[in-house]
Amino acid sequence: MTAALLAAVAAAVGYGVSTVMEAVGARRSPGAGALRRPLVLAALLLDGVAWLLSLLALDRLPLFVVQAVLASSVVVTVVLARPVLGARLRRRDVLAVAVVVVALVVVAGGSGDQPAMTPPRGFTTGMLVATGALVLVSVAAYARGGALLLALLGGLGYSGAAIAARGAHASGDLLATVRQPLAVVVVVCGAVGVVAYLRALERGPVGGAAAVESVVEVLVPGVVGVAVLGDTVRHGWAVPVVLALVVAVAACVVLAGSPAGVAAEDAEPDAGRLDGPARRAPG
Repeated sequence: MTAALLAAVAAAVGYGVSTVMEAVGARRSPGAGALRRPLVLAALLLDGVAWLLSLLALDRLPLFVVQAVLASSVVVTVVLARPVLGARLRRRDVLAVAVVVVALVVVAGGSGDQPAMTPPRGFTTGMLVATGALVLVSVAAYARGGALLLALLGGLGYSGAAIAARGAHASGDLLATVRQPLAVVVVVCGAVGVVAYLRALERGPVGGAAAVESVVEVLVPGVVGVAVLGDTVRHGWAVPVVLALVVAVAACVVLAGSPAGVAAEDAEPDAGRLDGPARRAPG
């Protein structure tokens, strides 16, 4: 469990750092020109490393743990945005950072090492159908959909990728995992998450979109993991874990609306995150 948890934490840190790096690069070269800057390219590489680390974590930890840890990448973004981008950090943001850290300790303590289990019959078919439906709705909403709807679709995309990645790990080695249909779900849902979330950032306030996306990408995979994929909570830890998840998500929502987080996101209009299993958490 320790190695998997460290991988999840490292992925969250990587996503948070890369967001700030992309923000700095975008400020220096607005628009598509940012993609030619070494700093932005390095940030995208860091995204890829973080994504691989999240896959390692999903192999040994339940979805509700990994997703909560990854969503906390907003903590890294907000903390770094102050010295790097000169953004303002409110007192409530400092409190929210502390709350997220404590809540995640409780969530991790209530899970334990849980290798991925073989999904129930019909799981792969259901994920493929759900992915197709998500693509159709996202295409229809892309042109005229509101920011919150697009953020919801982005969160569902990242959620689907995380759920499929957790189920795919039960197949055995890496080659077997990549060759199964669930790998298609990971890629397609991840792409939907990136496109829909970036579109949400274009069409509305960053804080609201980030909050919706964060809540969805933590709660949906967590519920599916427990209800369908056999994820469990240690005996006697159910209430503390549920409360910790609620508190962690609420604190992440507060941080999503922080001037520091908004400054980082607003500075990177064309930089996306390479999130397969876990959302591009708004941080």
